[in-house]
Amino acid sequence: MSELNNLTIAEARDALRKGETSATDLTMACLTAIDAADGLNAFVHKTPTLALDQARAADARLKAGEAPAMCGIPLGIKDLFCTKGVPSQAASNILAGFKPEYESTVTAKLFDAGAVMLGKLNMDEFAMGSSNETSCYGNAVNPWRRQGSNVALTPGGSSGGSAAAVAADLCLAATGTDTGGSIRQPAAFTGITGIKPTYGRVSRWGIVAFASSLDQAGPMTKTVRDAAIMLQAMSGHDPKDSTSADLAVPDFEAALTGDIRGKKIGIPREYRMDGMPEEIEKLWADGTAMMKDAGAEIVDISLPHTKYALPAYYVVAPAEASSNLARYDGVRYGHRAKLAQGDGITEMYEKTRAEGFGHEVQRRVMIGTYVLSAGFYDAYYNRARKVRALIKRDFETVFADGIDAILTPATPSAAFGLGEMADADPVAMYLNDVFTVTVNLAGLPGVAVPAGLDAQGLPLGLQLIGRPWEEGDLLNHAYVLERAAGFVSKPGKWW
Repeated sequence: MSELNNLTIAEARDALRKGETSATDLTMACLTAIDAADGLNAFVHKTPTLALDQARAADARLKAGEAPAMCGIPLGIKDLFCTKGVPSQAASNILAGFKPEYESTVTAKLFDAGAVMLGKLNMDEFAMGSSNETSCYGNAVNPWRRQGSNVALTPGGSSGGSAAAVAADLCLAATGTDTGGSIRQPAAFTGITGIKPTYGRVSRWGIVAFASSLDQAGPMTKTVRDAAIMLQAMSGHDPKDSTSADLAVPDFEAALTGDIRGKKIGIPREYRMDGMPEEIEKLWADGTAMMKDAGAEIVDISLPHTKYALPAYYVVAPAEASSNLARYDGVRYGHRAKLAQGDGITEMYEKTRAEGFGHEVQRRVMIGTYVLSAGFYDAYYNRARKVRALIKRDFETVFADGIDAILTPATPSAAFGLGEMADADPVAMYLNDVFTVTVNLAGLPGVAVPAGLDAQGLPLGLQLIGRPWEEGDLLNHAYVLERAAGFVSKPGKWW
């Protein structure tokens, strides 16, 4: 058998059930890989003792013959998920030292299924970023490098640590969250699969909030099959989350038939952006041809309000962030600034937030507070909400016309160098989300699948957007694309 940490979830599940390996050996292989990969800065809180305890418990369940699919599978957990007794900082200094007394619903479901937590993963502070450069832990680094270059590249954001860890085989899979593309963009940058489920499919309880009407957790995995297996374990109704849908969770893995004959794939003309790199254009055309060869019907479609998606997103998301982040005030938990004599409550708030929040979080909180303020609420926030409704209606119209899935690029480029965009106009960084934010604004499921390499040997991904609540059908389309693209490249080990 190959190195155990290189296995997929499906391969490890089958090997564990056949007794060819143990959860303990699998976990040890990952812990060894993690210790040798500090150069990636992916794992920021390692939990080896907890991992081995969970692995031994998983081995006992496997021996008893009553083990779910995720039993014994070693995972990395994004630092946005609250994990009982383990630091959960959302990569922010304002939550330094915070160890929750409770478990997020997603991690509780995974642990109930027998999964093993190797540690917490790096991310952009409060999930605000597209490059993992706003973290209090420092930058996460992409395991991929351009051919003939040692320049450190971004793994994408905000789930950059999750993407880097999965791509480098430090864990078999990881949790991510997606508010405007934070699962799909890092997945595309690192050559892995990432799915953002329909809003409400996975509970948000115990996940540090960024923008509550947009946030959704999902799996980041090595293959589409793995995404189906892990998503099933994460999904389900949660009475503690008022936005959680009370719907049965289908068998997503069983939906992977590989047959999409007669299905209609929409190609939105509005996603053909001015200045789109030729490599992205070609990848999109190649992906379209692959779906057609598999028996799907290709249909040109229009999503006319797409051009308003980024402006609307960057009003709605900061507005919700400014409301959610108001709780970090230095009073109840987390960082509190040292006060000078005579300082009152106002000075404590100001100093605590100035010290605790990074520049990008401060920028978004200020934008959000501005668009919610008297005199600007109607001009900005209410208008953005109306645009959001129009974007959602665009998709509803297309799906009502019989479209089964929509194929688009996942990102406007391959991974860029760390520092290349961080000091530039922040809008240039925000443009990385151009193909992904519409999915969050409409609450739809979307999946990124690695589909090729650029001229410099870096992975490129395609995105499929599905009908609401039909993740099984969406994953089957992704499975067909994955098999047709035949992407098997891995980063050369330098760390």
